[in-house]
Amino acid sequence: MSTRQIPRWSELKPLLRPKPVELDRTRRRLSNAHTIADLREAARRRTPKAPFDYTDGAAEDETSLRRARQAFRQLEFNPSVLRDVSTVDLSVQLLGEPSALPFAFAPTGFTRMMQHEGERAVSRVAERTGIPYTLSTMGTTSIEDVAAAAPDARKWFQLYIWKDRQASKDLVVRALDSGYDTLMLTVDTPVAGARHRDARNGLTIPPALSARTFFDGAMHPAWTFNLLTTEPLSFASLSSWNGTVAELINKMFDPTVTFADLEWLREIWPHKLIVKGLQNTTDARDAVAAGADAVVLSNHGGRQLDRAPTPLQLLPKVVDELQGRGEVLLDTGILSGADIIAALAHGANGCLVGRAFLYGLMAGGERGVDRTVEILSSEITRTMQLLGVSRTADLRPEHVTLPS
Repeated sequence: MSTRQIPRWSELKPLLRPKPVELDRTRRRLSNAHTIADLREAARRRTPKAPFDYTDGAAEDETSLRRARQAFRQLEFNPSVLRDVSTVDLSVQLLGEPSALPFAFAPTGFTRMMQHEGERAVSRVAERTGIPYTLSTMGTTSIEDVAAAAPDARKWFQLYIWKDRQASKDLVVRALDSGYDTLMLTVDTPVAGARHRDARNGLTIPPALSARTFFDGAMHPAWTFNLLTTEPLSFASLSSWNGTVAELINKMFDPTVTFADLEWLREIWPHKLIVKGLQNTTDARDAVAAGADAVVLSNHGGRQLDRAPTPLQLLPKVVDELQGRGEVLLDTGILSGADIIAALAHGANGCLVGRAFLYGLMAGGERGVDRTVEILSSEITRTMQLLGVSRTADLRPEHVTLPS
């Protein structure tokens, strides 16, 4: 029978290790975020509903986005043991150049609406971490200003083709003159998807002051203060806009774009060319035949056609179809480093990460984007070690069983 006794102070003292008080609220918030889901929750608390939902939401019933995330959740890892994983090489080659991590920052529209530091902050993180950053045509910082903010970053420019072809060509020339080394043409947006969250929230660009947005802004004073006291939203590709995102897309984007336009871009762009938004093997093959150096398997984060193909499940078919004639990147639904490992194992050269870094940006500005990279890097490293793999180049389909 056990006997009880009152512990002596000398026995209790070694157990009492109070956590140091962190006075920096941003550092405290980010240190408590251990996953991208944690960053998402911090972002949700700090950001008004309309801009948060613009990032978080998808088209129609959001089935495409749920399916993409479900595919990652349902895959099965097949680890090997008794392998030396004391050091792990996370680097990959993307479009003929090294990337320190197996992902790039995806293009995201209206980034300064999510958090005032915007594209400059994200590009600086890309520069520090040695990964590519992609500026969107719909970005809220100019091509030239992003180039100046991160002069040594590897910068890609994402293009939508306007109805005004000369304006599109001018964007390409500006990107070329500003040192961007890769052009990414997005092809899945002939018209705007039905993003019901945005419609219900009354989202406009820039945000309009209504009774609803006033009270929501009052509940998020830091976001509102920063929006009102920093430079007004400007755009990478147009001088101004007052209206909804869907109205902008339907007014300016050209629904007549064909593979002939891809060949036209190939003629005027001398560097690497990526085509983003491909959702079947035939289009992937034809894009490479028309001059693309890489394709991105993507359903636009579920934000265009709902119930579109799930990129992860499409990946092995496209890799088999291209047979190395073009690189294959993947996005949509990626919220962990393990997701990225699954894509690499099935033949992706790398991934694009969008929502994940936006959650970090909303949660803590530039430091929040740094935290996103820290979380993903840690998860990639740990997943590889537990799989028994020390180099990204050694990942194989047998390491990951995809859901049927």
